[in-house]
Order: sequence, then C-alpha cells, then structure tokens
Amino acid sequence: MSEKNTDLYKLNLPSDLKKLSLKQCDKLCGDIRRLLITTVSKNGGHLASNLGTVELTMALHRVFDSPADKIVWDVGHQAYTHKILTGRLKDFNTLRQEGGISGFCRPDESEHDAFISGHSSTSISVALGIASAMKLNGDSHHAIAVMGDGAFTGGMIYEGLNNAGKSDTNIIVILNYNEMSISKNVGGMAKYLSTMRTKESYKKTKTVVQRMLDVTPLVGKPIKNAVRESKNAFKGAILHSTMFEELGFEYIGPLNGHNLEELEAGLKAAKAINKPVFVHVNTVKGKGYAPAEENPGEYHGVGSFEISTGNPDVVLADSFSSVMGKELCRLGRKNKKLCAVTAAMKYGTGLQYFAKSFPERFFDVGIAEEHAVTFCGGLASMGYTPVFAVYSTFLQRSYDQLIHDLAISRIHAVLCVDRAGVVGSDGETHQGLFDIAFLTSVPSAVIFSPSNYEELKLCLHRAAETEKGIAAVRYPRGADKSVYSKADANTDYIHKKNGGKILIVTYGRLYNNVYSAIEILKNHDIICDTLKLVKVFPIENKIIQIINKYDSVFFFEESYKYGSISEKYSAVCKNINSYTIDKFVTHGECDDLLDELGFSSEKIARTVGENIKNET
Repeated sequence: MSEKNTDLYKLNLPSDLKKLSLKQCDKLCGDIRRLLITTVSKNGGHLASNLGTVELTMALHRVFDSPADKIVWDVGHQAYTHKILTGRLKDFNTLRQEGGISGFCRPDESEHDAFISGHSSTSISVALGIASAMKLNGDSHHAIAVMGDGAFTGGMIYEGLNNAGKSDTNIIVILNYNEMSISKNVGGMAKYLSTMRTKESYKKTKTVVQRMLDVTPLVGKPIKNAVRESKNAFKGAILHSTMFEELGFEYIGPLNGHNLEELEAGLKAAKAINKPVFVHVNTVKGKGYAPAEENPGEYHGVGSFEISTGNPDVVLADSFSSVMGKELCRLGRKNKKLCAVTAAMKYGTGLQYFAKSFPERFFDVGIAEEHAVTFCGGLASMGYTPVFAVYSTFLQRSYDQLIHDLAISRIHAVLCVDRAGVVGSDGETHQGLFDIAFLTSVPSAVIFSPSNYEELKLCLHRAAETEKGIAAVRYPRGADKSVYSKADANTDYIHKKNGGKILIVTYGRLYNNVYSAIEILKNHDIICDTLKLVKVFPIENKIIQIINKYDSVFFFEESYKYGSISEKYSAVCKNINSYTIDKFVTHGECDDLLDELGFSSEKIARTVGENIKNET
C-alpha cells in the first residue's frame, strides 16, 4: 500500500493493517497518539495507559485476526487504540460522551470487544473460558488476555494463571509492564517483574548463541538441538526459571513494547506455539506526551486539560475525596491507632495526604479489594482502627470478606465509600449504585450518607470514634455544590417543617436538588416538608414515626431499587412513593444522567406536582 494511502480515515480497519509496511505503521502510531491526546484533552478519560499501548495494539491486530481471535483487555482502560483500529475511528470524538462510545470494552458496541471490562484482574479467567470453549468447538484461533502490571496485584490473576498454564488451550497472556498501575505498584510481584525487566542478559545471550550456532557448519545444528533439549538448565544459569514457566506457560520476553518489529516477531512466535504462552512486554506509560510520561499517575484518568501545558481544568482539591483525606489526617494526629488502607487508589480517594503525614500507618495493598478488607480485619483485631477508602463499584468485590472477616466477629472498621451513586462518564462498570443494597444486607453495618462537606467531616469522626462494627461513610464523586445552609449539619437526620402535609425524603447530594425543588413547588402553591437522612441505615423508629405523620411521602434515592433504603421504609411505612434506579446506567455527564433518571430539581418538582394533582 502506498504512503499516500496510510491516512487513518481512508483505511479499512483492521484488515488493511496487514498490508502496511513497518514504516507506514510507525506513522500511523504517531497519528493515533495525536488523536488520543486531542480527544482525551476534550472529553477526559484514561490517557497515560493508552499512550503506552499504541504499538502493542497495532502489532496485535497485524498478527492476529480479530474477531475470530478474541482479544480480552483487562480493565479496558488500555483499549482506546483498539477501538480506533476496529471501526470506531469516526466516532472516537464521542468517547465517554452520552450516546457515544464507551471508555471501556463493550461487546454490544463492537464484535471486536470480546468481553465487557471495567474492573481489574479478570482477563485471564475470561480468556481461559473463551479458549476452552474454542477447544471444545474445534476452533484453532487464540484467546489473548492483555493486562497492565497493576492487574498483577489482584488475586484473581493468580487463580487464572494457575488454571490457564495447565489448560492445553490456545491462550496467550500478554503483560504490558510499565512499572505503574493507578498508584505506584506495590508488593512482591512488582519487585519480581522489575527484576526480570533488568535481566536483559538472558535474552541477549540466547540470541547471540543461537545465531552463532546457526552459521556454524556441521556441529552447529546438533549443538543447538542439544541446548534446546536442556533449555531449563541453560536458562537457569542466566535468568533462573520464571514463575510463569513453572505454572506451565511458554515464556517470551521481555519485548520492547514500542518496537513494532520486535513485538510482531514475539507475537508470531506465541501464535505458532499452540499452547499457553506468556508474553512479557515493556512499555512507557504516557509514551509520546511529556507531561503524561513524567506524571503517569496523574494522567491515568483525567478530566479535560490544555494540551500545550498539560494543566487540567478541574481543581481536584475541591472534592469530597480531598475533604475526606484531609479530615482523616486530623483524626490521625489525635488517634495514633488510626490506619488508612487503599487498593491502588491513593490519589483517587484523597489518601495522599494521610500517606505523606503518617507513612507508617498508610497501606496500599494494590488492586486487591478482597485482601484489603480482610487485612483491615487483622489490623482491627490488634486494636487498630482501619479506614478503607474505596470506590463504591470496587467495594462490590469484597462482599464475602465484609461478612466473613468483619461482621461475624463484630470487628470495627471504617469504609469510606467514594464515588457513591451516579459517577458519569465511566459508565455501567463504575456507577456506585449497589453499595446500599449489599451493605444493608450485612448484619450490624451502619451507613452514613452526608450531603455536604461539613456532614462528611462529622460522619467520618463518628464512624471512626463512636460506632462499632462496620461503619460506612458514602459520598459522591466531585465537589459539594449545595446551596442550602450547612449550619444544622449533623450525623442523624434533618427534618425541615414548612407546614405541609407532603414530605420529600432523600439523602446524600440529592438533597440539594430536593431543596431547589421545594422552591419550585412553592411557586405552584404546593408546600412540602423535607426529611434529609444522614445516618441512612439501620432504619430508625423515629424516622418511621415522622414519615407516618404525612399524607403523601416521596422518597428520591440515588441507589438501585431492590435493597434500597426507601424499599426498607416502604415495608413498615404507609404512603411512600419510591423513586430509585432499576437499571444499569450508561456513560454521560453526571448532571445529564441524574436528570434522565428523574433526579434533577425540575424533574423532582414535576414528579411531586403531577402526583399531587392526580390525587386531588
């Protein structure tokens, strides 16, 4: 294909990639990087991880035949180039926008997305299931699991590796190693991979010896065969054996993840082996954009930013996460037994302040939420007060540990449940809609849902210093936008009486919209009282008594319907009209999504007004 025909928008992707020269592909990689930077600077998203996988993605689609070969992306935040190369180039400007393409892999979006993704460490299990089904079907195509090194801090990876290595299937596991997950990698696996990365001596020595034997007449080939037969001893003298070979994989690597020729050679070798293969690829996170290369953690997931300076538009210090992190530091100064725990989300949850002030009491366990909860149980059993800051969507992974390792023993641990409720552009896999439903099913759990910064601080103090057992404090993504007075902030409830026979009940940030809806309704001569729950669970007799005094009660809740707080009160109260969420919520701007769900001020007022009109 001629040079003039290498315009991304004129190619039939991904099939035309196989017709291009390496030089042409290198040019396309540069074009893709510019497109990634331009799009993410406007829409937000995962930048550094995607800049690091451009050549790897190009090589995958040149060597394999998607969708017949199934590429499974772990988490999916490295798959933007994959989307560009599989028919979504013209729509890439809609990335993470409502009605546009998702920031993660979705099979309903493209046949090239083999499986949905959003949470870490699942890819090997998925790929092994696919490879096993292919084997049963007599299909010789491959299932390829692609993950970053951060995924290797999650325990599910090792369950998958243990089964995949002995599976006798066409599964290829690709580790994209860049020394950086969301927060800096921790633990033994990170150190092991770092050691392997530096041991280029084995790779270079093996190549030199094989080339020398290839050109040695008469004795070269027999010696090469003998060396191959005793390869474990040969390799052990230089690199020892890799863990992956012990598990049953053929090991290839480390490969230069930004050298297309080397990548393609390694992937072709993996494809030809027809048994489980582990391919180790080294990349630079943020490759091609200096600010992201220098600060890959800050550019893992970003809002919009200015390309020339790299400066983000959003001041992250003004957020529930940062307020929680700073308040936790104040608690930590008074309570020397207070510890902070994160699962690779130090910056995302605001724990960077605590980590800097009290490094000996700060623990980053990697992307291992199950381990984090049980680890908190161990800390608490020795008299410490662990505070686990975690996104709502990731806490889902720890349900068994919450019950078995905390609740049964009445262990006191604090859960700071970040990103509770609708989160926006990350879509279905990241919306925090289920923490209420599963936490309320755990015996003795207490849940607070503050609506503003002042309540957040009060709830955090109460959860850490007063409550027993599991005490959860849940709060939304982003900043406190409340317009009402915070003078009466507390940790139980606030009942505002305006003289009406209608009551609107809510909690969390939705109270701000309810507050504005009250004014709208007042202009239509509909007078409503409000009840803001702060301690939302367990349900309280005093709340039941308040609700039962009203003729009409409207409960608005940014939570999944089944297992919601309003469902629980509806079982013991009369006249409750419950408005919750009964579906997975796709990606879009948070305010737009809340409006579509009926939770904007205007929609709340309309819902109450129309119901009252129908009743009369």
